[in-house]
Amino acid sequence: MTTSPAAAAATSAASLPVLDLSRLDAGPEEAEAFRTELREVTHDYGFFYLTGHGVPADLIERVMTTSRAFFNLPEADKMAIENLKSPHFRGYTRVGGELTQGVVDWREQIDIGPERAALDLTADDADYLRLEGPNQWPTALPELEEVITEWREELNSVALRLMQAWALSLGADQHVFDEAFALKPSTLIKIVRYPGKSDPTPKQGVGAHKDSGVLTLLFVEPGKGGLQVEKDGEWIDAPPLDGAFVVNIGELLEVATDGYLKATVHRVISPLIGTDRISIPFFYSPALDATIPVLTLPEELHAPGITVDPENPIFATYGENSLKSRMRAHPDVAAIHHADLLK
Repeated sequence: MTTSPAAAAATSAASLPVLDLSRLDAGPEEAEAFRTELREVTHDYGFFYLTGHGVPADLIERVMTTSRAFFNLPEADKMAIENLKSPHFRGYTRVGGELTQGVVDWREQIDIGPERAALDLTADDADYLRLEGPNQWPTALPELEEVITEWREELNSVALRLMQAWALSLGADQHVFDEAFALKPSTLIKIVRYPGKSDPTPKQGVGAHKDSGVLTLLFVEPGKGGLQVEKDGEWIDAPPLDGAFVVNIGELLEVATDGYLKATVHRVISPLIGTDRISIPFFYSPALDATIPVLTLPEELHAPGITVDPENPIFATYGENSLKSRMRAHPDVAAIHHADLLK
């Protein structure tokens, strides 16, 4: 892989490559260089740090402060919006309430999707449409809805710019992905707190997995490590980089490129006792019923085909991927609201 001197220098100081999104506005040559690096980095790593994204620093601070305030609420206020009450898998999950690969994750979190009404479904409708519906917001912290709504809008814009840059870098039309995302993108925001836990070794914060959507923008509390990315059979530490997002591709971008870009396995190790860690992943995906376009790549970009794993099939329609992921992660919610699907 060929990278610019700036990217190479940044990589040597961190565990993953660093890309500056503002280069897209620095003239045609610089924009083309950015797109080339974007393609190569996501082919080789599937992960990178993103700087120059334009998300205001004061918004980042408000999101982190409000997130910390949520986890500081009394337990009763958080449990009032427990995800067991939501057929759409929205709301608060207590510590130990989510699974990855069948193993308990040591974290608490709130899941927030697009704010939409539940659909009036019939037996003929696709099962995944059950995921459409409203969020649960804490009445004790009304500012959470306001700041997260603003956060979603900002990150939607960043994610779409990346999708258009990927499209051009892969020899496709800049807007080839736009239709799938234009009207009803299926964003998911998780506000996660990993409490300290060691006895004597750290617990699984979240187990090794791939993301089921298209791309993820992750912001981690400054100074707090724990994220690890698999590369050539080894685990690379990916500590937060000041002001940057960690970006990774999901299974649907692997589908769109017939495996040229691979969704990368990653995990989180919980902090030690006496510390904790807040992270906020933003999962960007198309409408539930959208089928991601499969690109015809230039001859020089060899596409080996998508990963074949009978235990984790990848579906082209996003809703099927998302429902698979939600049912596995929250079997208790599935048992309460979707018992018919478990049969």
